[in-house]
Amino acid sequence: MLLSVTAVLSLLSCVCGENPAVQVVLTNKGLQYGKHEAAGWIQERLSKITFPDITGSVHILFGNVDYTLTGITIVKCDLPEPSVEFLQNPPGFKTTISDLSIAITGGWRTHFGLIHDGGTFDMAIFNVDVTSVVQLGKEADGHPSVSSLSCDSQVGDVDIEFHGGASFIFQPFVKHFKGRIRDEIQKRLCPSVEGNIQSFEDHLHVMNVSVDVNEVLNLALPLTDVPIIGASSMNVGLKGEFYDIKTPVEPPFEAQPFTMPDEPSYMLSVGMSDFTLNSASYAYFSAKLLQLLITDSMIPPISPVHLNTTSLGKFIPKLAEMYPDMLMSVLVYAQEAPKFSIQPDAINVSIKAVAKASVILPNGTQIPVFTINVGSKFSSELWIDDGKLKGSVKMDNVTLTLASSEVGTFKTDSLESLARTGGSFVLMKVNQKLREGFLVLRTKHAQLVNSVLKKEKGFLSISSDVQVSLT
Repeated sequence: MLLSVTAVLSLLSCVCGENPAVQVVLTNKGLQYGKHEAAGWIQERLSKITFPDITGSVHILFGNVDYTLTGITIVKCDLPEPSVEFLQNPPGFKTTISDLSIAITGGWRTHFGLIHDGGTFDMAIFNVDVTSVVQLGKEADGHPSVSSLSCDSQVGDVDIEFHGGASFIFQPFVKHFKGRIRDEIQKRLCPSVEGNIQSFEDHLHVMNVSVDVNEVLNLALPLTDVPIIGASSMNVGLKGEFYDIKTPVEPPFEAQPFTMPDEPSYMLSVGMSDFTLNSASYAYFSAKLLQLLITDSMIPPISPVHLNTTSLGKFIPKLAEMYPDMLMSVLVYAQEAPKFSIQPDAINVSIKAVAKASVILPNGTQIPVFTINVGSKFSSELWIDDGKLKGSVKMDNVTLTLASSEVGTFKTDSLESLARTGGSFVLMKVNQKLREGFLVLRTKHAQLVNSVLKKEKGFLSISSDVQVSLT
């Protein structure tokens, strides 16, 4: 296991400027929707935040008064919708919040000579402006990174009402407190923003950039380059390659460049080249998992043909003569990794396989009797309907060629017809599932809506709007 993990990490560390097999595009429509949802989430979160105590000293007519504002809690927040825009150089975002007003409450304590007093206070903070510029980047191993380039904050005014204790003495001197408290709040704003950005960066640094799809396949999704940002969209390129978990190796082909269609009327687009499909195919092939042993027990009882010498002897006479009334098995395995090709009208798959037939003797020994090369081609359609990815597959061609035989030479025409019939039966079951469809994306907090799928030469893309619930 350690060797497998090391191998995957070694492969991921080579990610540098290669062509992405997966591209994710966030449009300005998606960015603006995101900021709208984020504003509501921030307002909800602010109501749960408590602040550290504010301490200081202020000089009034009687001398210096030491004060502490404690238990500071937000009770109301008037958060105007922030302004968010793409930045092209350096790539990132600029976020501006203007005219933010906050009402907070808490307790106060004062120390004036031998006099100690305390009570509660209500504070209103007006016209808070914060502007933050965040840069996006890529670490050497493909992890995304974020960093704060700049932050500027301004607090317009502060109003305080003291209650309890000797507040009637200190209330007239609020003007002496206001400037100090305003400065204290202002100098804490940007460090708080930058701290949150750093926390997010720490999360990104340890985030997995690959995921185990099942017990065989791992999907690597590190960044291939720094995100590309234009005037109205951001494009994130991902490796998008499948590996065999146990023995990850690079396939003998590379991802080819492709250009995502411009879809500004949707929030999000995701594109995937046929390289991703072919890497999965190669991983299964490398793991020697593209093989199937077929026995007579797997054939439906109603089938007119069964996997025994009596049944197949009708097509191969010498088989029944040499091995009368015996069961058979057929081992089918891929000669090479099946090849996927995405085209505007279909997704085509070509498969080259070998079928080795054996006779099962009464003592259980299996005797090879013939080997057939199998070439087949399939085409599939994919579409999105009612939020589900649906599809269909059809067999375009199947060709059987006799490679070797221990039971004499025989024609394969009849066996080809059987293969087509059997293949059609299997595809009928497959298409029933495909037409039922699979949810495109639905998680606890997000789902795709109004999705469309497009196929172009070498890749397919899904463009969609998103519904997000951050509560």
